[in-house]
Amino acid sequence: MERAHTLLLNEEACSQLGEHQRAEFIFEWLNHLKKLLPATDRVRANQRRLSEQLSGVLVGSPGPPTRWLLAHCLALLYRLGDTVPSSLLVDRCNDIIRSKDDSPSGLPTRLAAVACLGALFEQLGRMLVGCFKETLANLLKAMKSAESQGRYEIMLSLEKILRGLGVSAVQCHRDVYKAARTCLTDRSMAVRCAAAKCLLELQREAAFLWTSELENVATLCFRAFEGSNYNVRVSVSKLLGTLLAAAVEPSGRGRSSLEEVMDLLSGGFLRGGAGFLRASGDMLKGTSSVSKDVRIGVTQACVVLVSTLGGSWLEANLPAFLSLLMELASHSRATQTPGDAAVTRRCVSFILRSTLGSLLGEKAQTNAAKQLCLAVSAQKRAIDAALTDGNVETRVSSADVSASQHVLVCCLLELGALVRGLGSTAAPLLTDSSTALLDTVVSVLLHPVASARLAAAWCLRCVAMAMPSQGSLLLDRCAERLVALKSSPEAVAGYGAAVAALVASVQHCPLGIPHTKGMMVLSLAEDLLRSASQNSRISLQRTQAGWLLVSSLITLGPAVVEHHLSRLLLLWRCVFPASLREQEMELRRGDYFTWQVTLEGRAGALCAMKNLLLHCRELVTDDIISRLLTPLACAVALLTKLPALVRSYSSSVRSFSVVYRLRVYELLALLPPHNYQGNNTPPSLLPSFLPLTLLPPLCHHDDLLLVGAALHDTDHRYIEEQLHGSSVGGGSLDNDAFSLCERRDEAPAPLPPPVALTAAAVCLFGSLYPHIISAQRVKILEQFVETVNQLKGQRQQSVQTHVCAALCSLLKHQGGIRGPLGPEEVRSPALSLLMGALESGSPLLRCLAAEGLARLVQVVGDPGFTVSVSLLCFDRMKTARDAASRSGYALALGALYRYTGGISSPQHLSTCLGVLFTLSQDSTSPEVQTWSLHSLSLVVDLSGGLYRAHAEPSFTLVLRLLLSAPPTHPEVHHSLGRCLHGLITCLGPDLQGVSVSALRSSCLVGCSVMQAGPDCLVQARSISCLQQLHMFSPPHVNLASLVPALCANLCSSYLCLRRAVVACLRQLVQREALEVSEHAVTLVKELRTAARHSSLIEVGLEGALFTLLDRESDPGLRRDIQETLVHMMASSATSGKLGHWLKLCKDVLSATTDSLAPVEARQEDEEADPARDDDSSAFRARSESSGPFTALRWATRRFAMECVCRIIAQCETSDPAHFDMVLAQERRLHESTDFLVLHLGDLVRMAFMAATDHSDQLRLAGLQTLLVIIRRFSAIPEPEFPGHVILEQYQANVGAALRPAFTADASPDITAKACQVCSAWIASGVVSDLRDLRRVHQLLASSLAKVQAGRDTSSQLYNEATATMETLAVLKAWAEVYIVAVQRSRQTESPGSMADMSLSSPANDSSGPESGGAGLLKLVQSDLSTLSRLWLAALQDYALLTLPQEYASQLPATGGSFYTAETLNQARAHYSSSWAPILHATSLWLHSTGFVMADDTPASLSRPATPTSMGHTGSVGGAKSPEDISSDRLHLILGISVEFLCSPHSEDQMENITSCLRALQALLDVSWPRAKIGNDQALSVELLSVLHRLMVTRESVPVQLAVLDLLRQIVTAAQEHHSTDSVVDDGAAEKETLPEFGEGRDTGGLIPGRSLVFGALELCLCVLVRKLPQLSPKLLLLLPLQLILHPLTVWYFSSLCRPAGSVSILPTVLYLLLGVLRELVHLPSGAGLSSVVQAVLQALKSVVTSPMSRQEKSRGAWNLLLRSALNTLLGLWDAADGTVDRVSLLTALTVFLLSAGPDVCTVEPLHALCLQRFTASMDAKDPQVVSRCYQLLTSVFQAPPSVAVPYIQALGPPLVRFLQVLKSLVAPECLSIPSLLSDPSGPQLVAVLLPLLISFLLDENALGSAPAVSRSLHEAALKDLMRLGPQHSAVFRSLIASSPHLKSRLEAAVKGNQESLNAKASSANAAARSAAKSSPSITLKTNFL
Repeated sequence: MERAHTLLLNEEACSQLGEHQRAEFIFEWLNHLKKLLPATDRVRANQRRLSEQLSGVLVGSPGPPTRWLLAHCLALLYRLGDTVPSSLLVDRCNDIIRSKDDSPSGLPTRLAAVACLGALFEQLGRMLVGCFKETLANLLKAMKSAESQGRYEIMLSLEKILRGLGVSAVQCHRDVYKAARTCLTDRSMAVRCAAAKCLLELQREAAFLWTSELENVATLCFRAFEGSNYNVRVSVSKLLGTLLAAAVEPSGRGRSSLEEVMDLLSGGFLRGGAGFLRASGDMLKGTSSVSKDVRIGVTQACVVLVSTLGGSWLEANLPAFLSLLMELASHSRATQTPGDAAVTRRCVSFILRSTLGSLLGEKAQTNAAKQLCLAVSAQKRAIDAALTDGNVETRVSSADVSASQHVLVCCLLELGALVRGLGSTAAPLLTDSSTALLDTVVSVLLHPVASARLAAAWCLRCVAMAMPSQGSLLLDRCAERLVALKSSPEAVAGYGAAVAALVASVQHCPLGIPHTKGMMVLSLAEDLLRSASQNSRISLQRTQAGWLLVSSLITLGPAVVEHHLSRLLLLWRCVFPASLREQEMELRRGDYFTWQVTLEGRAGALCAMKNLLLHCRELVTDDIISRLLTPLACAVALLTKLPALVRSYSSSVRSFSVVYRLRVYELLALLPPHNYQGNNTPPSLLPSFLPLTLLPPLCHHDDLLLVGAALHDTDHRYIEEQLHGSSVGGGSLDNDAFSLCERRDEAPAPLPPPVALTAAAVCLFGSLYPHIISAQRVKILEQFVETVNQLKGQRQQSVQTHVCAALCSLLKHQGGIRGPLGPEEVRSPALSLLMGALESGSPLLRCLAAEGLARLVQVVGDPGFTVSVSLLCFDRMKTARDAASRSGYALALGALYRYTGGISSPQHLSTCLGVLFTLSQDSTSPEVQTWSLHSLSLVVDLSGGLYRAHAEPSFTLVLRLLLSAPPTHPEVHHSLGRCLHGLITCLGPDLQGVSVSALRSSCLVGCSVMQAGPDCLVQARSISCLQQLHMFSPPHVNLASLVPALCANLCSSYLCLRRAVVACLRQLVQREALEVSEHAVTLVKELRTAARHSSLIEVGLEGALFTLLDRESDPGLRRDIQETLVHMMASSATSGKLGHWLKLCKDVLSATTDSLAPVEARQEDEEADPARDDDSSAFRARSESSGPFTALRWATRRFAMECVCRIIAQCETSDPAHFDMVLAQERRLHESTDFLVLHLGDLVRMAFMAATDHSDQLRLAGLQTLLVIIRRFSAIPEPEFPGHVILEQYQANVGAALRPAFTADASPDITAKACQVCSAWIASGVVSDLRDLRRVHQLLASSLAKVQAGRDTSSQLYNEATATMETLAVLKAWAEVYIVAVQRSRQTESPGSMADMSLSSPANDSSGPESGGAGLLKLVQSDLSTLSRLWLAALQDYALLTLPQEYASQLPATGGSFYTAETLNQARAHYSSSWAPILHATSLWLHSTGFVMADDTPASLSRPATPTSMGHTGSVGGAKSPEDISSDRLHLILGISVEFLCSPHSEDQMENITSCLRALQALLDVSWPRAKIGNDQALSVELLSVLHRLMVTRESVPVQLAVLDLLRQIVTAAQEHHSTDSVVDDGAAEKETLPEFGEGRDTGGLIPGRSLVFGALELCLCVLVRKLPQLSPKLLLLLPLQLILHPLTVWYFSSLCRPAGSVSILPTVLYLLLGVLRELVHLPSGAGLSSVVQAVLQALKSVVTSPMSRQEKSRGAWNLLLRSALNTLLGLWDAADGTVDRVSLLTALTVFLLSAGPDVCTVEPLHALCLQRFTASMDAKDPQVVSRCYQLLTSVFQAPPSVAVPYIQALGPPLVRFLQVLKSLVAPECLSIPSLLSDPSGPQLVAVLLPLLISFLLDENALGSAPAVSRSLHEAALKDLMRLGPQHSAVFRSLIASSPHLKSRLEAAVKGNQESLNAKASSANAAARSAAKSSPSITLKTNFL
C-alpha cells in the first residue's frame, strides 16, 4: 500500500494486481490524494495527467466508497488547479448518465458520474452555473428510470449541487422540490433519507418550503413516516422540525405563528398523512388509521423544532408551547384506546423531557416547573368545578375527565423529573406561594382517575428524593388526610398511593425518615385492611391501599422490617385460608364483588411477600419460608379454580384473576423451587400466554442489532420502544400501582397485566421445569411441538413465539446453573421447536431460536450432539430457498459454539466458512448477506487462534464487500464492521509485525471506508475498530487524523456515535493524553482560521467534554466522559497545564444562571497584594457568569469540584514545590512550569463557591475540597511575613463558607461535614489570634448547644441515625480541637520546646498570654465539663455496639445515649468513624483531672450525665463511689482500645490505631490508673500481648515507637507496684536479704501468658528480630534507630524478678544485647549508630552491675552466664571480616572488666583472650583504634588491683616500648600514671617513666612552631612531671643527677612554660579592658536552649 502514496497513480504497480486488490489500491491512492492535493504545489503541473487517471477510474466501474472519494478528488483537483476544463468533465459525466449501457459495469459508472457532478458543483459552485440547467434536467430525467441506488445517488448529488450554487439555483428550486417529493415516499428507506437531506438543503434558499408549501411538505413528511425505519424518522423529523422552526423563527423571516405550526404537527399526530376523504371515512367508522411510526416521527419533529429555536425561545414561549402540547395530549383521537393513550402520553412526555430537561438551565427549569404547576392547577380546578356542579347538563362528561387525566399525567411526570434533576436547588419552588407546588400536586390525589392519582404520588416521591427534608413532612400530611378522608374511595386510593410512594422514596435518601413513621404506616395499613369489609363502596380501594402501604414499608429494608415481621406474618396468615379444605368451602360462596376484593387483597399480599424477598433477603430464614408456604400453597391451589371463577362471574373478575396469577408467578420465580417442591406446582403455564413483546431479554445482546436500531440504545429509545409494544397497550403507571415501590430513578411504566403475565410465566417455566419428573418434561415439550404444528398463520407464529420463549428461558436458566436438561428424549422435541423457529419470518424469533440452540448445546454438553446439530443446519441450508430460513440457519452456525468454549475443530471451521463466505456474497438478498456476515463475525470471535489461517481470505472478502456493497443497505455494512472488528481482535498484537503489514493496511482501508460512510452505526463501528487497532498496534494509527474525526462527532445527534467517540477517547488518553490534547489544540486553530462554528473553539476538547457531560443523560456515557477527563487531567495537570485545568474547573463551577448566588468573601486585589489584612476584605455578590460555559447543572459542577480534589491529590505525589511558596516562586523565575501553591486563592474561592451553593451535593463537595485545602496548605509559611502561613489571609472566606452549614435548616450531613472542616481549621494552627478563632469556634459551640438540648422527636425530619451522625460529628470535632489544644499547651509549657514563636509574631502581641495553645485550651475549657460527659456517653454507646452478637441481649432495650434501639445497625457506621478522637480526648481530659471527680455538673443537660454504669446496676444504695466511677471509666477506655487493637483492620485505620495508643499513653501518665494496671498483672500481660500483635502486623514507625513507649510505661507501673510492696514488707527485710516479690519463685520459671517479664521480653525480641540485618539486611538503615534504642532497656525487667527469675531471663537479655552489638559492629562507621552503640553499652553495664549478681541465691548462676557472655563477646573478633568496629568491642570488653569483677574476668582462658584482644588493638594500624585502646587501658589500670595488676604487668612493657618508638603519635591520655605507685614496684616504674616523659618535652624555641599534637603532649608530660616529682623526690633527684641532658631539657621546658603563662595573662587583661570600653548596651542572646 505504500506504493499507492504518490501524487500520480502508480499504473505499473496497479496493473500487476488482481481485480479486487486493484480496487483496494485505487481507494488507498484516492484517500492519500485527498489529503495530498491541498498540501502540494504541484497540482497545476500534473493536472492533465491526474485528470486522465481519475477519468480512467471513473469509467472503471468504481464501488460506492471509491466513487465518492473519486468525486471529491476530481472536484478538489479543478478547484485547486485550472478550473476551465471542469465544464468538459461535467459534459462527459452528463454523457455517461445519458448512455443506455445496461451491462453490469455500466451502472457503477453512471452512479460515479452522478457523484462527480455533485462534488464538482459543490466545490466549484457558481463557476459551473452555465452547465446547471442541463445537468439538472439530465439528472431529473435519469431519475425517472433509475433503480433505488440511482435515485439515492441523484438525491445526494442534488443536495451537493444546491449547497454549491446557493441562491444561483433559485430558478430550478421547484423542479428539485418536485423530484424530492416523489423520493420522500419512496419504497427504499435510503432514498427517503437522501430526499430529506436534499430538501433540508433546499430550504436554506427556497423560502416557499416553509411558507406557501409548508402544509404540503408537512403532509408529505407524515406520509414519509408511514412504514419508515429509524433512520428515515430521524432524517424526515429533522427536515420537518427545521422547516417549522424557520416558519416561526422570531428573527423576522418566519410568517407562521406557533399555534399554526403546532396545529400542523397535531394534524399529523391525529390524522397522519392521509387526505381529507380518507381521514373523514375513518372518523365515520370510528377507527384510527394513524400508525405508531407516524406519531413517533411527529414527536421527534416537535423536538427538532424546539431544539432549533433554542432554549431562550423555549423559555420565552413556554406557556403557549405547554398549552398547545397539552391540547394534543388531551385530544380524543389521540387517546381512543388504552394503547393509543399510552403512546400519546409517552410522546408528549418525550417532548417535554427532550426540551425542558435538555435545553434549559437550572433557573429556566425552575420557571418551567412553575408553568407545569399552573397547568396542573388549571386542569384540577376545571374538573373540581365541573364535578361539583349540580346542573346535569353542564356537568363534565367522563370523556372530559379522561382527557384531563392525560394532561395531568404528562405534566406531573415531567414536573417530578424536573424537580428530581434540580435536587435541593428546587427548594424555592416549594416556598413560592404563587405556584403552591405541593398543594397543587396533593390536590390531584383526589382525582377520579387512577392514572392521575398515581402520577401525583410519583411526583411527590420525586420531591422527597430531591429534598429529603420534605419526605417526613409530606408523609405526615398525606397520612393525616388519609385518616381524615378514609370514607372517600378517591382519597383512600390517592393518599394511600402517595404515602406508599413517599415511603418507597427512602431507598434513595441516605438520611431516611424517623423509625416511628414506619410504625405509623403499618398501623395505617392494618386499619385499612381491617376496615375494608365495613363499607363495600370502598372495600377495593382500602384493600389495595393497605397492601400498597405494607409493600412500601418493606422497601425500608431489614433494619425496619425486622421489628414488624411478626405483624406482617399475621397479616399474610389472615388474608389466605388456613387450609386447602377451607379454600374449597370458600369457593362455594360469595359473589363477583367479594371475589374482586378477595383477589385484590391476595394479590396485594403476594406482592408484599415478593418485596420481602427482594428487599429483606437476610430476614427470610428457613423458618420464615416455612411459615409463608401455607398461604402460598393456598394461593397456588386457587390458580386451578380461576377459570371456573371467570366463567361464573364473566369479565368482572377476569382482570383481577390476571393480576392475581401474575403475583403468584412473580413470587414463585423468586423462591428457590426446592422450598415448595413437595407442594402443588402451578398448573400448565401455556394458557396464560398472550402476544409476547419481551423476547429481547432472552436473546443475545449482540444479535439484537440484526433486528433493528430501536432495540439497541438510541436517544429516542423512550418512544421507539412503543413500535414494538403490545396491542393491549404500552407501559403506563396505572397498569400496576405497586410499581411505585420499585427502586428506580425514572418513572416506572409497567406493562399491562396480560403482557406482564406472559413474561412472568416464561420466567417461571424456566425455573420450574427442571423440578418436574422426567416423563412429564418430555410430554410437555412434545405437547408444545404438537400445538405449534396444528396451528396456522398468525396464531401459529404467536404460539410458536411463546413456546420458544419458554424453552429458551428454561435453557438459559439451566445454562446459568450448569444444570442438566433431563433424559435424552427431551432433546428431540426441543430441537424440533428451535429448528422450526429458525425458519420463522420474524427476525426476533430467529435470533431467539439461534440463542436457544446455543444454550441447548451447552446444557446437553455432548460433543456428538453438537456436531449432529451443526450437520442438521448444513443440510437444511442446502434445501432452504427463502431468505428467512437461510439467514436463520446462517446465524445458528455462528452462535452454536457460543457457550461451549469456542470452535476447536479446523474441519468444522473450514466447512462453516465455506458456507458463510458463499452466503455473504449473495447480493440478491441483503438480509441473507447481513445475517451470514454477522454469523461470520461470531465464528471469528469463537475460533480464536485457530482462525489465523483464514484471516487473509476473510480480510479480502470483507474489503471487497465494503468497497462494492450498495449504501442503500446499511445493515450489510454494520455486519461487515463487526467482521472487521473480530478480525482485528483475532490478530491481536501480531498486527505490529512486519509480516502482516498487508493485513494491517487492509484494516486501515476498511476503517477509512466505514468512516466515510453515511450511516452513524457504521461510523461508530469504524471508530471502535480503530480503537481496537490502536490497542494492539499504536504506532500504526494516525492520531493526527483520528482525533479531529473524534472531535467532529463528539456532539453528534446519534447516541451510538457519541458513545463510540468517548470510548475511543477514553482509551487514547490513558496512554497518549498529551498527544490527544495537542491534536485537539491544532484542530481548534484550524477551525478558527477557517472561521467555522464549533464549541471546541471556545472551550477546547476538555471544555467540550464538560459540556457534553452536562447535557448527557446516559449513565454509561457519563461515566466514560468522567473517566476521560480524569485521565486527561492526571497526565497533564502536573506537567505544565495546571493553570489551564484549574481555570477550566473554575469556569465550570461559576457557570450558573442563578441570580440568587450567595455572597462571596473575596479580597479586593489579591493578585497585587496577596497578603492584605483581613479587615480590607470586601463582601461582594458573585457576578453573573461571563465564562465560556452557560448554565451548567449542579452535577457537572460537583464533578468539577471532585476534579479539583484530584488535582490536589495528584500534586502531592509529584513536585514538592506545589506545596512550598518560596520554592515555587524561585523556580517560576527560571522555569515556565506552574505550581499549585500559586493558585491557592483560586482554590479557596472555588471551594467557597461550591460550599455556599443551593445544591446540597455541591455544598458537600465544596466542604470536602475546603477540608483538603486546609490539610494540605495549613503548614506552608508566607515568605513575605515570617511567622505567618499563607492560608491566614483566607480566614474570612473559610468562615463565610462554613456559616451556612450551621443554620437551622441545614441538612445533617452538611452540618457533619462542616464540623469536620471546623475542627481541621482550628487544629491547623492557621489562626492564632483568639478573636479570629472565636468566629469558627462559635459555630462549633452552637452545634454543641443543639446536641446538648437534644432533638424534639415530634419535629424530627430524618431517621434517628442522622441525629446520631450529626451528634457524633460535633463531638468528634470538639475532641480533635481539644487534642490539639492540649498538645499546643504542652509545647508551650515544656522548657525543651522550640523557641517561642509568639515573641517574634506581631499578630500575637495583642492577645497577650492567651494566644496559642493556652488560649485555645481556655476556649475549650468552658465547655469541657459538658463535653466530657457527652464523650463518655458516646464511648459507652460504642462499647455496647461493638459487643459480639451473642451478647445482644445485654444491650439497653431503649437504645443508648445517642442512638435508638431501632436504628442500632445504621448507627454503628457513624460510631465507628468517630470513636477514636473521642477516646483520645477523653483520656487527655482524665489525664488533666488526674481521675479526680469534679462536682461541676451543668444544670441543664438533657443528655445522660455520667454514663459509666455499662448497663449494670450499682451498689445497694444506687450511687457509685468516686473510686468505682473512675475504675469504670478506666476499664471503658481500656476495653475499647484492646477490642479495637485486637481485631484485624485495613491500612486506612492507622489514625484510629494511633489515637488508641495515645489514649493509653495519656492514661498511663497518671499515677492512679498506672497503679491500677500495675496492681493487675493479668491486665498488664494482656495489654502486652495486644501490643505485641500490633507490632507484628504494623510497619508504621510512629505506631511502633508508641508501642515501645507504652511497654516502658507498663513496666514502670509494675515496678512502682513492686516498690510499694517492698516498702510494705520492710519488716520482712530485716529477716531476709530480699523481700518476697517479683516473678520466678524457687524454680525461676516464667509462665507465658501470665508473666509480665516474659511478655515484655517477647515484645522486645519481636522488635529486634524484625529490625536486625540477618532477617532484613537493608531495613536497618532505612528505619529510625530509635526503634532499636527502646528495646535495649530490656535489662530493666530484671528488677521485676526474684533472684531465681532473674537467672531465667538473663540469658535472653544477654543474647539480645550481644546480638544487637554483633550486628552494629559490622556496619560501616558514620551511619549514625553511635547513640545505639552507647545504649547497648549502657544496657550491658546495667546488666553486669545488677544487684542480682551479688545475691546469695543467684550469684553463682549469674557469674556463669556472664562468663558465657564475655566469651561470646570475645568471639565477635573472630568472625570479623576487617570491617568490624573494634572500638565498640573494646569498650564493651572494658565494661565487663570494670563491672563484672574478678570472678568473671580473671578466669582462664577468658583472661588470656582479653589480654590478646588488647595487645592486638595496641598493634592495630588504625590510629583511632590504638588511641581508644590506650584510653580504655587507662580505665583498666585504675581498676581495683585484683583486675588491674595482671593487665599492668602484661601490657606495661609493650606500652613503654610503644612510647619510646612512636612518641609523636601517642595521645596524652595514654600517659596518665595509675595510682598504683604506692605499690612496692612504684619506684622502679617511676624510674622507667621519667625519662620517657622528659623526652616528650620541647624547649622554648621549638614550642612555638611545634604542631598541636606535640604541644599537647608536651603540656601533659610537664604536668605529670610536676605531679610525680614531689611524690617520688628521691628517685627524681637521682635520675636528674645521673643524666645532665635530661636536667637541661626539663629546665628549658619549665622556663618556656612560665613565659607562655605570663604572656597569656597579660593578653587576657588587655582584652578585658577593651571589651569593657566597647561593650554594647544590649547583649545578644546566643544560647536559646
